[in-house]
Amino acid sequence: MHQPGWRSFIGTVVFVLYLAIYALIAMAVGARYLAEAHGAAQFIFYVVAGLAWVPGAMLIVSWMAKAHHNRDS
Repeated sequence: MHQPGWRSFIGTVVFVLYLAIYALIAMAVGARYLAEAHGAAQFIFYVVAGLAWVPGAMLIVSWMAKAHHNRDS
């Protein structure tokens, strides 16, 4: 049976903090600069902002996965 290590715990905490901070920043930027913008501009911003967190999350998850790969070898 697999036991999660410290790397998984730290990665999970960092991931949750990263996502929460990213979402707050994206909302603040959208509210401040796009409050009076056209609906299409708001839509494009939120689509891009809604997907822009993925590369950072991929880095965190791949860092967490290294521990599992090293343990399985």
